[in-house]
Amino acid sequence: MREHLRRSCLMVVVASSLGASSALAADAGHGADLAKRWCASCHLVGNGQAQASADVPSFASVARRPDFSPERLAFFLLDPHPKMPNFPLSRTEAGDIAAYIGSLR
Repeated sequence: MREHLRRSCLMVVVASSLGASSALAADAGHGADLAKRWCASCHLVGNGQAQASADVPSFASVARRPDFSPERLAFFLLDPHPKMPNFPLSRTEAGDIAAYIGSLR
């Protein structure tokens, strides 16, 4: 009986974690669209972009940082910071932009 209960609990945990990971999956394509619309006035966000501000990092250089983490970047984007305009990003949008930047590694 205990073994059956243990297996049932394990199945619930595995099933719920699989559902959570797919629900939390970020959309890098949507992030690229957002980056082109909101970030390209200052950052180089993609290969086809000709210019950006000289004193801000390109998205590719952000992605190549040894301590890069999409999760940390998404939280950073949600937190207002003085050097950047305060864009009203949702958690999903911040995650999508971070996923796009991560795809540039």
